[in-house]
Amino acid sequence: MLLVSHLSKHFHDQPVLRDISLRLAEGEVLAVLGRSGCGKTTLLKILAGLETPDTGTLTLHGQDLLPVPPNERQMVYLYQEPLLFPHLSVFENVAFGLRIRKVKEVEIKRQVTDLLAELELSEHAQKAPHQLSGGQRQRVSFGRALIIRPRLLLLDEPFGNLDAQTRTAMQELFGRVSRQHGITSIFVTHDSREALTVGSRLGYLERGVLTSFATVAEFIQDPRTNIAAELSFWENIQRTANPTPTPPQKGGALVLESKNLEN
Repeated sequence: MLLVSHLSKHFHDQPVLRDISLRLAEGEVLAVLGRSGCGKTTLLKILAGLETPDTGTLTLHGQDLLPVPPNERQMVYLYQEPLLFPHLSVFENVAFGLRIRKVKEVEIKRQVTDLLAELELSEHAQKAPHQLSGGQRQRVSFGRALIIRPRLLLLDEPFGNLDAQTRTAMQELFGRVSRQHGITSIFVTHDSREALTVGSRLGYLERGVLTSFATVAEFIQDPRTNIAAELSFWENIQRTANPTPTPPQKGGALVLESKNLEN
């Protein structure tokens, strides 16, 4: 579906992206892990048409994207901040994309109602954005993107501002809805566990160079992802917290325990 070939970008003679090539099939979610400043956001902005590459080609379903303006690429770019319309209700925020496409009212009501139920937002349909929690606002933003069926969804650390529990819930929700609707996405993050949770494909971006992994095992074993070290850390913690029980010994403590019972 998406083909990126030899993509490069410089800012003030500083390389940000270096000869990036990738393929993404229909319905796949490419999770790109990388530290701050590695070029993740620049990659998404080039795909969205908000930045122009120095070299390289982009094609989506065989269409050359470079001459296509951002508003005609049929992509949605989601940030950490939901950027909802403050004067519109949850229902109308989600319905906005259908209204500007002049979809019939009965169809708008059906699609939005179904999607709000799927996103667990039905009871909040008439609330304003300021009445929602951070996780709820991000779900509304996700719904507004999903309702117009974008060809490609670009997510720039969308759950980065959420607390740990809400973030985990949003990762699971995104994965479930993505699979159900066959959404094709590129999801950039600096959290290795998030990458593993949401991605059907995995990559690592470092100093503008993208490494793609054929398997989850390769991704985990790459020392740059730090996953193997983290797993080892938690295994050590678990062993410390739950040591192997020592079999009862004759005499000693056992004899004293019997004496205490007798007394």
